[in-house]
Amino acid sequence: MKTSDHSLGSPNPRVLLFSNRNVFDPLVWRCSFQEFERILQQIDSVDVLAPKPTNWYRHGRRVAAKAGEYVSWPINPGIPTIKLDREYDLFFTVCERVSELLHLKGIKGLRDHCKKSVCWIMEFYVKDIPLYKSCMEVLSQFDHVMFMFAANEPFKERIKGDGHFLPAGIDTFRFCPYPNAPPRGIDVLSIGRRAPAIHKALQRMAAEDKKLYVYDTINSLKAHDLDDHRAMMANLANRSRYFIVSPGKFDKPEETGGLSEFGNRYVESAAAGAISIGMRPYNNKEFEKIFNWPDAVIEVPFDSDEIVSVIRELDKEPERQMKIQQTNITQCLLNHDWAYRWESILNLAGMEPLPALQDRKLALMDLAAVVDEECAQQQVCGTR
Repeated sequence: MKTSDHSLGSPNPRVLLFSNRNVFDPLVWRCSFQEFERILQQIDSVDVLAPKPTNWYRHGRRVAAKAGEYVSWPINPGIPTIKLDREYDLFFTVCERVSELLHLKGIKGLRDHCKKSVCWIMEFYVKDIPLYKSCMEVLSQFDHVMFMFAANEPFKERIKGDGHFLPAGIDTFRFCPYPNAPPRGIDVLSIGRRAPAIHKALQRMAAEDKKLYVYDTINSLKAHDLDDHRAMMANLANRSRYFIVSPGKFDKPEETGGLSEFGNRYVESAAAGAISIGMRPYNNKEFEKIFNWPDAVIEVPFDSDEIVSVIRELDKEPERQMKIQQTNITQCLLNHDWAYRWESILNLAGMEPLPALQDRKLALMDLAAVVDEECAQQQVCGTR
């Protein structure tokens, strides 16, 4: 088996990470978990299995997906056959699209060579379960399945292993503006989907109040380089005062089956110390557990221009703004870095964290203390 780097220089990696990074196109919404894979190799002892698809793949994925609507027998869509030849404590993979579960059919001997297996799946709506019979069969082979969506009970009933909710994380070192925080020269940042009423209201505000409102002007999802795009996102976010947030596909209820889930945007905004303004997911018990501090999201209706008056009123309260920014940053540093997500996975697998993970957590705590100290100084000086 051909593998990539052994992080930490270990001759005996304990984790086998299956990555889809050489299969998919560089779509911008994949930045987050490519970031996670990079950090995982820094905080644990990992072999990375990142195969390139065969020439058959483009056609094969359509055939495999269509067949999977009718039969539960999974078909390899065109991933080269890989035979494992060493032992691992844990097999781990992230599937951002349901169909990526079929890529695992290219691995031979997975159960024989890996003591435990964990899959983290990003987006899979209940209404779509009948369309992915073969993918559900693959999912049921894992010891543990992590769901990044709260509406997961119907899935737990259909898998053999244990199911758990696990929210998105973030590289808080990259997104945190401290130490030496830059000026927040962007008044409002909006990335991706947007509500027309809010967008028009913010455009008017930008013109009337001479504010800088930054938003997407091109409807394209492909990046030149995902790491470059992620770095740009972080730079924009930690220079923004307000960051528009919304539930996943809020404008496409026919795709979600009416469910309200949340993804990366909330944690990106908070980690950067922006004020998250927009919509909370409705009837989502997990969101309230994760973003459980005051003013984690300043909620405004998405079908009105109320956002402008809310921003203007908040701008009259600089101390409250600074408190929101400080709390958002420290909450993410102490709870929502990728290190904590990996620690949760290790706990489920019955594995101890390596020293590198503990070192990262200590560094996160140190940075949180720096944030508190610098914010306290700013409040004394009355500066922003």
